[in-house]
Amino acid sequence: MSNENRYNAIIRIHCPDKEGIIASVTNFIKKYSGNVVALDQHVDISNNHFFMRVEWEMESFQLPFDEIEKQFQNEIADSFQMHWTLNSTKQHPKMALFVSRLSHCIYDLLARYQAKELEVEIPVIISNHLELKPIAEQFGIEFHHFHITKENKEDQEEKELILLKEKGVDFVVLARYMQIISPKFIESYPNNIINIHHSFLPAFAGAKPYHAAYERGVKIIGATSHYVTENLDAGPIIDQDIIRISHNDSIKSLVQKGKDIEKIVLSRAVKAHVNRKTLVYKNRTVIFN
Repeated sequence: MSNENRYNAIIRIHCPDKEGIIASVTNFIKKYSGNVVALDQHVDISNNHFFMRVEWEMESFQLPFDEIEKQFQNEIADSFQMHWTLNSTKQHPKMALFVSRLSHCIYDLLARYQAKELEVEIPVIISNHLELKPIAEQFGIEFHHFHITKENKEDQEEKELILLKEKGVDFVVLARYMQIISPKFIESYPNNIINIHHSFLPAFAGAKPYHAAYERGVKIIGATSHYVTENLDAGPIIDQDIIRISHNDSIKSLVQKGKDIEKIVLSRAVKAHVNRKTLVYKNRTVIFN
């Protein structure tokens, strides 16, 4: 097998906790001469639930990739009542970016994409404004503008979904996209729409949260990235972080620090998703190492 054809298989599992799960999975891989390169597992003791991610090399594996699903289901998954997904590292997911007017998150993600930090394809950038079109052109990515009003929102979202399907998009990143996504849109990409927003302690809503935080003298601000659900900003959390501020910070520096932490948290969340290190159970996530 040539270097360019070498790749790994990844299985993510959750099921009721039961003795022998890890041994059964690793013995399955060993049976077909696979070499495990990463294994991470967690047991939610309060709910008696088991979570696992295992990755192994396909170079010497004696089972073709397209036959793994059937064999694993029959030999392992059925007996443990597993919910599981299979991926390979040569499958680079297609990511669509949704943006409005703020550019810090999209610039950060595209720079990481160009530097090959994110193993994805980006077939399209979608926006409800035209301001960021030059960024898409700068990176050579197709840009589509959908002007959205209260009256045309449903029709425009339907057109967006058609476009995403045509482009084969696997997941969507809302890189400071200032529109609420409809339930129908969310249903089309369950646990595959990633959002980012600020997280103030305490929280401040409204159009100018940083101004309100400055007036209150807040000492910590943060950012939260999560999967989008019908409950606004209440989906399963993928990543969070904070940064300290003080009386020396102006509104301008507070806003800049907020942008910086948003970029970092969003990029970490996207990377975890792309590397198949997230697993959603109920309204929580397990993030594997």
